Amino acid sequence: MSFKSMNEVEKNLVEIGFTIDKETFEKAVNAAYKKNIGKMSIPGFRKGKAPRAMVEKLYGKGVFYDDALNAVVPAAYDEAVTASGADVVSQPQFDVVSIDENGVEMKAKVYTKPVVEIADYKGLAIDRVIAPVTDEEIDREIEAARKKNAREIEVTDRAAAKDDTAVIDFEGFCDGVAFDGGKGTDYSLKLGSGSFIPGFEDQVIGHNAGESFDVNVTFPEDYGEASLAGKPAVFKVTVKSIKFEELPALDDEFAKDVSEFDTLDEYKASVKANIEKRHNDAADADVENKVIEAVIEKLNAEIPECMFENEVDQGMQDYAQRLSMQGIDFDTYLKYTGMKADDLRLQLRPRAEKQVKSRLALEKIAELEKIEISEDEINAEIDEIAKNYGMTADDVKARVDSSLISADLKLRNAVKLVREAAVITDKAPEETEKKD
Repeated sequence: MSFKSMNEVEKNLVEIGFTIDKETFEKAVNAAYKKNIGKMSIPGFRKGKAPRAMVEKLYGKGVFYDDALNAVVPAAYDEAVTASGADVVSQPQFDVVSIDENGVEMKAKVYTKPVVEIADYKGLAIDRVIAPVTDEEIDREIEAARKKNAREIEVTDRAAAKDDTAVIDFEGFCDGVAFDGGKGTDYSLKLGSGSFIPGFEDQVIGHNAGESFDVNVTFPEDYGEASLAGKPAVFKVTVKSIKFEELPALDDEFAKDVSEFDTLDEYKASVKANIEKRHNDAADADVENKVIEAVIEKLNAEIPECMFENEVDQGMQDYAQRLSMQGIDFDTYLKYTGMKADDLRLQLRPRAEKQVKSRLALEKIAELEKIEISEDEINAEIDEIAKNYGMTADDVKARVDSSLISADLKLRNAVKLVREAAVITDKAPEETEKKD
């Protein structure tokens, strides 16, 4: 097997020529004969016993060529790509130039990574927008802590009201017939949460524990179950109990219960400090995103369409894998949501374009700035990955190619370099709104 030539067909599209020698191809053809002869019936011979020469005489010299090519072309192609030095970004389109008992000559058309140019990526003007901490935010966070520490108390002296939790039994009927999924026992329904069909919760409000009654509703036109969409239904409902949350008093004792502080004022100050940190972290993340968007603007490259499609493919695989980890089949998810795979691809496309462009830009910056990654940096990243995923460093090394880790670290260091060279100005949100 050997590399023969590489010619540019058009921008970013090359044709790589390579050969498969006589001996290698003959071994592959013979292996294909042995693999298939057991399924072939040749007149005058028991099944599987006909000589190869007889089979080729009956069916043609190339009867086993396809299987032989499938066996040897991948390795020959990989060897040719390595020898050519091409940075391939697409699947090959093969063409057989010649094939016979003396060997094979082939060509493969492939797209290559584009030539990238980037300049003026230092000294970028970036606004760091920091949102101020408002009293409403502090109150919301403290209120959430109160709700988390609330006591649930059973109601015995009044009817169900909004924000109560009603424990109910229910069964739904359409045209007098019970339907699948319309029955529940001891279901805790937060009244006013909007978790049931519109109108259902409003009709539970006002009833006392122990009461049984009918709830009349109409399923929405866009309801997930087509057989029920737009249809009127009657639910037989029994309220078994009613509960409400009693929030703790907002005082020093509450502060002691939910924090390490002794007073409510100290607790509020800590809540404010935590929100400030979140705002600063969000502003920093936004700056990094703006840096990446800015270097994309500086990018000059003719990017092959296949690079974007490959990124979308990867996004689809990641999406399906995340669903699988939740026990959801991808095709079932699409059916349930009424979404088509092409719709999801369209949603993923903008992110895919940004990923491809940012990677090309940052790779070029790393090259221009001669960014190198040390063994210590790679090992530190491996230790971090191992820590995050509950693995050993050796496990990570066995699963992840260190060259991929090095490439990722180069991109990160390129972002860091551009950010450190940028002119970053802290601004309040209203200043940027005025500017816009």
